[in-house]
Amino acid sequence: MAGPEIVTFGCRLNAFESDIIRRAAAGLEDTIIVNTCAVTAEAERQARQTIRRARRENPAARIVVTGCAATLSPARYAALAEVDLVLDNEAKLKPESYRRLAFSSASLPRAPELSDVQTRTRAYLQVQQGCDHRCTFCIIPYARGPSRSVPVLDVIAQARMSVEAGAREIVLTGVDLTAYGPDLPGTPSLGAMARQLLIEVPELRRLRLSSLDPSEIDDDLWALLAEEPRLMPHLHLSLQAGDDLILKRMKRRHGRSEAIAVTHRARALRPEVAIGADLIAGFPTEDEAMFRRSLDIVEECGIAFLHVFPYSPREGTPAARMPAVAPEIVRERAARLRTAGMMALAADLARRVGATGEVLIEKPGSGRAAFYASVACPPDVAGIQTIRFTGVAGGKLVGTPL
Repeated sequence: MAGPEIVTFGCRLNAFESDIIRRAAAGLEDTIIVNTCAVTAEAERQARQTIRRARRENPAARIVVTGCAATLSPARYAALAEVDLVLDNEAKLKPESYRRLAFSSASLPRAPELSDVQTRTRAYLQVQQGCDHRCTFCIIPYARGPSRSVPVLDVIAQARMSVEAGAREIVLTGVDLTAYGPDLPGTPSLGAMARQLLIEVPELRRLRLSSLDPSEIDDDLWALLAEEPRLMPHLHLSLQAGDDLILKRMKRRHGRSEAIAVTHRARALRPEVAIGADLIAGFPTEDEAMFRRSLDIVEECGIAFLHVFPYSPREGTPAARMPAVAPEIVRERAARLRTAGMMALAADLARRVGATGEVLIEKPGSGRAAFYASVACPPDVAGIQTIRFTGVAGGKLVGTPL
């Protein structure tokens, strides 16, 4: 193995930070860096499994463990015989954190700055970190700290550099993205920041948003969705459940009717919009009737891009002390939600056959529509192309360039 190998678990923010880690640890050889996630117990189990497998397959390598799980339980990971170094979420981004490991070159790379960019067709741009809310199932605020926003001018500078490096699309990410702004001078909202970004970087072709709290979508963002074609018609909502009592027990700030109203408003403003969402299956105290309301909301909201999370207790969270749903029922409900999600995706793709749209080509023969669907297209197509959608195959649209 030459150079650091990075294994990433979890969210887009972790993926963004793995790119910074790659630069921070540039020059490391025979090293595996595992960037962990703490959202579910399953994510941690997979990380530990990966660490053990990495040691078996690379007995001479050094193994560094970082990310949210390592931040919350550093002693647990340091105690693993396979692990050489544990770094928290702050230390993992700093080159000096890797000084205790031998570098192949005499000098360390410079510290990664906000202006460090990705050189892919799509770039992820972290604009917010941490969370001030305390959902009863979530451990992430303890790993990521309070909400902090990146200043607007810094966001614009990094976006400009990403575009200069070849990015056609930028995805704004954060732990609680819609919490952007209150800690900054002038308290800019997420929508105001996004509008300013698009004004200042006119060469940016596409701007996409990651997960949004349905209770925090600001008026500027709604206006931008209606008026700005460069803001992609794709909203991924942090719903978590479709039953009001379960939402209260989760300590969410929206109800079922508000979630449905958000999707209706989005489609009224932008008919081609696609809806994605996160839903948790088997939250403590959830009975069959409560689950059915979560299941039904997939169809009622037309959630084409559904992320299903089987509930798993996280030590230190209030939900872990609530009466649990049997594991076999959790698995069965998660499977039913995934089936509903596949049906919703199939219906969404079918209604788009015959239409045209701009597709960002990510690799030969494959691209991403503005509304997020994967599109299979001829292998000689590149860049951003206007494609006519002619059919559906394997969960993707099939298209031909105009």
